[in-house]
Amino acid sequence: MSRFRVYAVRYAQRDAKRGEHFHGYEPGGESSHPTAYYVWLAVSDEHTVVVDTGIAPGRAARVPGIDYRCSPVTALAELGVSAESVDHVVLTHLHYDHTGTAREFPRARYVVQQAELDYWSGPWAGRIARERWLLEDGDLAHLRAAGKEGRVRAVDGDAPVVPGLSVHLVGGHTAGMQVVRADTVRGPVVLASDASHFYENIEADRPFPILHSMTGVYGAFDRIKELAGGPELVVAGHDPLVLERFPSHGPDVALIAP
Repeated sequence: MSRFRVYAVRYAQRDAKRGEHFHGYEPGGESSHPTAYYVWLAVSDEHTVVVDTGIAPGRAARVPGIDYRCSPVTALAELGVSAESVDHVVLTHLHYDHTGTAREFPRARYVVQQAELDYWSGPWAGRIARERWLLEDGDLAHLRAAGKEGRVRAVDGDAPVVPGLSVHLVGGHTAGMQVVRADTVRGPVVLASDASHFYENIEADRPFPILHSMTGVYGAFDRIKELAGGPELVVAGHDPLVLERFPSHGPDVALIAP
């Protein structure tokens, strides 16, 4: 069995308000509730896989209040992983903070759900103003061009990516939201990405406010729990607690599984 070493790599953070992160206002909604921005790295003896590619430097300059430490590509290089060495990039969904440096991985094959491509290429996204800002047109154009080169694998539902690592369509946050499951020495790890931004989302059954389907979000919580080897092997997508719940591999890197 192929087993992966898995890392969460924080490249930015932002001071935010609690009310931004849970569906519906509650008392204390203006209290501080920081957001962390990660990309994830999964390495086996045969494959180097990056899960999501973060925010591009140009877009980061337009994000109010963000502390952008460096480009995700630079953060990975500091771990000894060059963009050229990555053979697969899994895009959990196509929001700008998950696709921003995808074009900088010249040898990688991109894995994305067909439902996600269909949604952002179709008629609805352009009509929903509260969602349109979440997509960078240039990122979608790059995927289309890469698709013509045979470098995009559009999957429909659950699918293996490489031995020991698979993607699973959960929906909820976006039409084609997918999570990643990796076999590790600790057991099956699930990189939840934005299917659960914070541990409180999944642990308290409280959705994040940006969503495509409310029932889909709850279903995603259930599916993540089914896929992971235990609650301690779920990695939330934007929670600073990731760096406290897992061993440190540096000030901005958590070692999810050795």
